[in-house]
Amino acid sequence: MNALQANELLRVEGLSKAFTLHLHGGARLPVVHGVSFAVAAGECVVLGGPSGVGKSSILKMAFGNYLVGEGRILVADGERVIDVARAEPKDILDARRRILGYVSQFLRVIPRVAAIDIVAAAAQESGLDRPAARERAASLLARLRLPERLWELPPATFSGGEQQRVNIARGFAGDHRLLILDEPTASLDAANREAVIALIAERKARGTGFLAIFHDEDVRLRVADRVVDVSRFSDREAA
Repeated sequence: MNALQANELLRVEGLSKAFTLHLHGGARLPVVHGVSFAVAAGECVVLGGPSGVGKSSILKMAFGNYLVGEGRILVADGERVIDVARAEPKDILDARRRILGYVSQFLRVIPRVAAIDIVAAAAQESGLDRPAARERAASLLARLRLPERLWELPPATFSGGEQQRVNIARGFAGDHRLLILDEPTASLDAANREAVIALIAERKARGTGFLAIFHDEDVRLRVADRVVDVSRFSDREAA
């Protein structure tokens, strides 16, 4: 396996994906073909292009949620390199705890667990003890303007925007070197979008790399170091 280039946290090489529709006679639905790009430490790479070209599928493959048809997804892990496309499930789970974080558009959590404990659990996975983890969680929830009266409540009854703030806080609570963001600001107001932009800038300054999708053009312009146009890799016309 080729090593990553200096300062690279992620390199995607020749990535292809298609879905097989078993309920439709095994029809094949192509998604993307030949996707290649890299993310360096302290860089935010944003996937661009219209809806339906495969941006979210690339994120899910990079996080190990989707199987890869062809290609490699190389992630830096200290002195070694993990190929997410071929790694064992236990190795992917270990990478998610330590080096590879993800913020989706939706909050999926265990019912009845308090918002602050959801966020603190992510901080504890990065090595903080419980008091320090709860302190970090409280700081993030405050920055994201989640009212303190909600911190000890489970998020199931929160509004969509409130749930997303918990989701973002959880994603930023750890010390992952690489963060994958799937439209994290989609349901946020202007003040909270500013808070997310500030969090991204701070983590970039510390060397965190980002692979992201932002449909909000203003946010994309302010955080992206490079935009990869996924439409040039899309296979949807062949479907």
